[in-house]
Amino acid sequence: MEYLDFELPIKELEEQYQKACAIGQESDVDVTATCRQIEKRLNETKKEIYKNLTAWQRVQLSRHPNRPYTLDYINAICGDTFLELHGDRNVKDDKAMIGGLGKIGDQSYMFVGQQKGYNTKTRQYRNFGMANPEGYRKALRLMKSAEKFGIPVVTFVDTPGAYPGLEAEERGQGEAIARNILEMTRLKVPIIVVIIGEGASGGALGIGVGDKVLMLENTWYSVISPESCSSILWRSWEFKEKAADALKLTAKDMKKQKLIDEIVKEPVGGAHSNREMTFEIVKNAISEAYGEFKNLSPEELTKKRMNKYSQMGVFKG
Repeated sequence: MEYLDFELPIKELEEQYQKACAIGQESDVDVTATCRQIEKRLNETKKEIYKNLTAWQRVQLSRHPNRPYTLDYINAICGDTFLELHGDRNVKDDKAMIGGLGKIGDQSYMFVGQQKGYNTKTRQYRNFGMANPEGYRKALRLMKSAEKFGIPVVTFVDTPGAYPGLEAEERGQGEAIARNILEMTRLKVPIIVVIIGEGASGGALGIGVGDKVLMLENTWYSVISPESCSSILWRSWEFKEKAADALKLTAKDMKKQKLIDEIVKEPVGGAHSNREMTFEIVKNAISEAYGEFKNLSPEELTKKRMNKYSQMGVFKG
């Protein structure tokens, strides 16, 4: 288990707890009371730390190496029913963008999302979760297939941004993202968006238009990352914490500005601390969200979605 800087008090208490329990197992000494006392302090410390997280600390949690990624959610939610589909039928299969059919209970869904890697080899294979134009075109192909068969779409957003390489721009990165945004606004089936990690720039927006946008508690959603914002404004990454606060990128900020619909609570300690519980929470949130839209006609669905996005950014002087 890896710990972030602000999680070190938790690490110390967990080590104390493990040592106390080990002493009890290896000897005849009764350490039950001590273990309970340490466990109580541990729970209180966790609640205190995670109750008062700064914007930058939430950014760090969204990037935690043990945090579940898109395929973790899909495999946990769908089990053996998930069938991955490949390719954009034009260039190639983008490994940073995954998608396919799966079931939650008796209901079929088309799942689409960015996928990151777990180590150096898989991070390179997945291009660090940064999709090329063919990734967004694959996503659109799958969403249009879902529309054809009346299957709702679920997208998982977790990317530091679309791939900024020269070859990506040559193949029309901007056009691919813009096309996805346009097509998703008028897709005739329900779209549920779940932000499970980083939601950066157009890379997130390319699969981020939906009837219901859910955002996990320790994630962020912004036009730019705090580091990039800091380097532009202050010519240094040193002010990334200040930039994170100024960008108003947390789930609470997004909900306040009405840019998302719902905050999904994570277990105390973040999604990585109790993955099974997180999967169950997200699974229930998706089913509940689909229940709101399943009885709407395609015309009502698209009209409601367009009205929702048209009202964003409107204010009275």
